[in-house]
Amino acid sequence: MKIAFVGKGGSGKTTLSSLFVRHLVAAGAPVVAIDADINQHLGPALGLDEQEAAALPAMGGQLPLIKNYLRGNNPRIASAATMIKTTPPGEGSRLVRVTEPSPVYDACARPVELDGGAVRLMVTGPFTDADLGVACYHSKTGAVELFLNHLVDGPDEYVVVDMTAGSDSFASGLFTRFDMTFLVAEPTRKGVSVYRQYKEYARDFGVALKVVGNKIQDPDDIDFLRAETGDDLLVTVGRSDWVRAMEKGRPPRFALLEEATAHALETLRTSVDATYIRRDWERYTRQMVHFHLKNAESWGNERTGVDLAAQVDPHFVLGESVATPA
Repeated sequence: MKIAFVGKGGSGKTTLSSLFVRHLVAAGAPVVAIDADINQHLGPALGLDEQEAAALPAMGGQLPLIKNYLRGNNPRIASAATMIKTTPPGEGSRLVRVTEPSPVYDACARPVELDGGAVRLMVTGPFTDADLGVACYHSKTGAVELFLNHLVDGPDEYVVVDMTAGSDSFASGLFTRFDMTFLVAEPTRKGVSVYRQYKEYARDFGVALKVVGNKIQDPDDIDFLRAETGDDLLVTVGRSDWVRAMEKGRPPRFALLEEATAHALETLRTSVDATYIRRDWERYTRQMVHFHLKNAESWGNERTGVDLAAQVDPHFVLGESVATPA
């Protein structure tokens, strides 16, 4: 199951996504965590020190390897150089699974030990001085989109993505790649403004969206969010001494997390698991193709010098039963 955490900067989405990752790992579930935010904080939130976090390999820096591997022997893709962030898989493409080994994981993922298990952590990489004026951050998150386009995941296995702040993910089709999107909102007008944007943009694409109220201090905060977000408000989270200790780099054992916060995390998982029965791989593939053709026409054909529409395999539908070629 693929889950995105979104929200305005400072809403606490990285904290909530890291707590959710810890909750899943503590329950014994296989988890891949991806930091797709321009500010790379998921690693430290999962317990890495600054040096360890800085040493994580950037997915953006491994893009040639990712493309070469995922291309496989797909006859519709002439070369890895003609693949863009939206290139969909087809017959002959290599796919990635959550629990199986892959050269993509070897190059881009590192295990992070947590209470009761470990998570595979992948990061897009930070926006550096060398990128200023010559690249946009979406060139880095493109590696995440390409990865998700070729990912086959099933029930009781999870890919948790800490997204870039605000509504930046709408610059590509990345926002349609998830079974569930959790929008972390503070009980303020600014906090709910991103919710309204996301709700409006995602409306036509069947995006499953739920609001997680964060930094709740009293019942009035909950009433405010309920009035602004209605039934989309799934759960709220208040002050946590455990989180405070984690932010200081000294987290207690995860079993000592406050009961109310632990219950909120389990509510998130229950909500995610409930979406499995509504999975529509044909729609998922159709949306993938839609954004690929849109990107091909707007910039991809000119950038690569080929007609990228020819990469679309009209008979291919991504799904759990699709085999991966050797």
